Amino acid sequence: MEDIFIALMERIAALMPELSLIDEDYGQLEMGIDEDSYPVTFPCVLISDVISDWNDIGLGAQKSMSSITLRLALDCYHDTSFASGTYDAVRNRLLFANRLYKAVQGFVPADSCSELVRVKERSYALPHYIKVYEKVFTFTLHDESAMADND
Repeated sequence: MEDIFIALMERIAALMPELSLIDEDYGQLEMGIDEDSYPVTFPCVLISDVISDWNDIGLGAQKSMSSITLRLALDCYHDTSFASGTYDAVRNRLLFANRLYKAVQGFVPADSCSELVRVKERSYALPHYIKVYEKVFTFTLHDESAMADND
């Protein structure tokens, strides 16, 4: 699993160098309402743990249907209303989020892994003018590490 995480970090860093942070998601955006700053810098991508449902395929080998969630978080401190004339910032945020999709869609992060395919996405706002674009990708994993001759 660590190979998948590291490969994703490297891929995103190479294709989106303007990100200030790429990290494992361990709840950095779920701060309390009383806190006045997040423990990350923006823009950032946070990568969740892999979730896998495993099935035996024989002789100690297994195959999974797995998913991973990426969260792109951006600070939105400027006015983007239509009347402000700066609403292009909304378009730029959406284009930036689409770059994350294009960086990951079809990527094969490890030999034991199929390509990543987007299956779900959503966006939502957090306190202190933070916008999050969340994308869920699925893939299959093949694991032969428990087979008899893989001591």
